[in-house]
Amino acid sequence: MNKTSLIAAVFGTLLTQVAFAQDAAIPAQTLNEALHTRLPEEFVKAGKMVAVNSGSFPPYEIVTGRDMSGASADMSKALGEVLGVKIEHTTVSGLPAILSGISAGRYQFGFGPIGDFPSRQEANDFVDWVKEFVVFAVHKGNPEGIVSLDTACGKRIAVMAGGSAEKVIKAQAEKCVADGKEAIQVQSFTDQPTSILAVRSKRSDAFFSSQAPLTYFVQQSNGELELAGVGEKNGFDDLYQGAVVPKNSPLSEVLRDGLQVLIDNGTYATIMKKWGLENNMIQAAGINLAGKTAK
Repeated sequence: MNKTSLIAAVFGTLLTQVAFAQDAAIPAQTLNEALHTRLPEEFVKAGKMVAVNSGSFPPYEIVTGRDMSGASADMSKALGEVLGVKIEHTTVSGLPAILSGISAGRYQFGFGPIGDFPSRQEANDFVDWVKEFVVFAVHKGNPEGIVSLDTACGKRIAVMAGGSAEKVIKAQAEKCVADGKEAIQVQSFTDQPTSILAVRSKRSDAFFSSQAPLTYFVQQSNGELELAGVGEKNGFDDLYQGAVVPKNSPLSEVLRDGLQVLIDNGTYATIMKKWGLENNMIQAAGINLAGKTAK
């Protein structure tokens, strides 16, 4: 199968999943006047907020042209109804552009979910609404035997450029050499579909990334792929992901409390289950949960 056909296959299965997932009904939300009045005045006047993303990150973000579907699209729509503003979405190239752009004030916020780490909290704040794990997507039967970071030495590992997995896999590449093993060939890509395409076309031996989107891609691969390294720490402790806002922005607490409304009224669970994300749910939204104990 050539590259064009593989791209079509990847996005075709995305669209199939979207059509299937939309069978779940998401209740309309009631405006929360108290939260609406706590929004920064610029958002109230505009009647909208713009969330930035770096392209498809299914099943959270599935970007097709200027449209976005997925769990994040459903969640942000419900959140906008609670806050009394419309949340729109725009796409930039790569995670570094999101983080630096928000920190510099070029973008208002990113709904994500994006990995929350103490190092990132120096420039931005995170409103966490999911828990995540990092594993490998490999070819069916795992012919390269990749089951942990140590077994990735000498292999071609795809990662998202600028993400936490890239940092971990690069550190492991150095460790492989220090241990007298062959270094990992780190292959960095700007988005999830391109990364998984590299594995399906056998240009990469595995894709090292968040378990939720990898589970999605494996389910849609017609048996070509499987997960590996599940249940291993793989260089991470507890990992929380969420929305990103400028440091010390008043928007942080408003988003947290708005998300908590969705958690408390059951909408959060409805959306997460609709997209097969039951294992990524948390009981309470929080700010900068990385390094803290959360429910």
